[in-house]
Amino acid sequence: MIPVCEPTLTGKELEYVTECLTTNWISSRGRFLEEFQDQFAEYCSCKYGIATTNGTTALHLALAALEIGEGDEVIVPAFTMAACIDAIMYTGAKPVLVDATVDTWSMDVSKVEEKISSKTKAIMAVHIYGHPCDMDHLAQLAKRYNIAILEDAAEAHGAEYKGQKIGSIGDISAFSFYANKIITTGEGGMVVTNNEELADRARRLADLAHSPDQRFVHTEVGFNYRMTNMQAALGVAQMTAIDEFVEARRTHAHSYNQQLQEVPGLTFPVEKSWAKNVYWMYGILVDEAVFGISRDELMASLREKGIETRAFFYPMHQQPGFQDQGLFHQEEYPVAEKLGMTGLYLPSSSGLTESQIAEVCAAVVDIAEQ
Repeated sequence: MIPVCEPTLTGKELEYVTECLTTNWISSRGRFLEEFQDQFAEYCSCKYGIATTNGTTALHLALAALEIGEGDEVIVPAFTMAACIDAIMYTGAKPVLVDATVDTWSMDVSKVEEKISSKTKAIMAVHIYGHPCDMDHLAQLAKRYNIAILEDAAEAHGAEYKGQKIGSIGDISAFSFYANKIITTGEGGMVVTNNEELADRARRLADLAHSPDQRFVHTEVGFNYRMTNMQAALGVAQMTAIDEFVEARRTHAHSYNQQLQEVPGLTFPVEKSWAKNVYWMYGILVDEAVFGISRDELMASLREKGIETRAFFYPMHQQPGFQDQGLFHQEEYPVAEKLGMTGLYLPSSSGLTESQIAEVCAAVVDIAEQ
């Protein structure tokens, strides 16, 4: 089976984790934590990094640092991962959805202003599947209405918007280091920012909001979102290859584009002139009427041939768990719905070989010709 995505652990991961074990620095203190936070923040062109337990807690921590709370609204894409809505709801705020674009699959920024109200506190810009959201228009809106921008960059390590690293454009940003991300710590996340006040608040909240003057005196309700030194050790090892991993995924995407371009009924990911797409996952859309079978049937056929795939995210307004909370009833987001029904991603690991890509493409072509 060719997996849809697996980590590439070919550097000093074992050596560094072993160092944690042999020195007993296995919890949330140790040299690798500071190194990883500093290295990743610098990679993102940011001054401050605060490591967390996972990408969802990074989002929640970023929202908390912005003091998002009860009665506030946060604008977020309808086509995204559920963690975005979860994190907003943890704060007591209300998520307000915006449809996706048909080409980049990211938030349609032309539709954001109509969703801004007196309660809007932030816009969550999600860089979906590795392609940056169009940030200039969002920055103009944020300035005009005095609202914050939170970048959800969980899927976009190394991506760029007009030559600027994703993660350094908004007020604060959140990353994930889950096993399928471009670099991984197993689980894990990171908040990055250039704002010292936000960084200090995020750092304090992530460590149970201990008073800076006296430990075990807590200034407010905080969280235990601390990353372990062992996770950070993996991260430091992964950082040595992050550019290599990014270029590998870009190369894989170009190979897929070339080998599948003649297959009718497929839509491929784009890279806008202003963007550097890191193709976290190589996604395609399947037009059943032209391709001949549905997205789900293609996935089943590929699985029979030993190729694992994943369906695109299910739109947020159609999630039963959110509807049960009184959210998004009778709302329609046609682009997000089409993406959710017709999109899948093919194997996308950084360590994918050209022969594996050729096998995947040959299988897709074979299925299309049947």
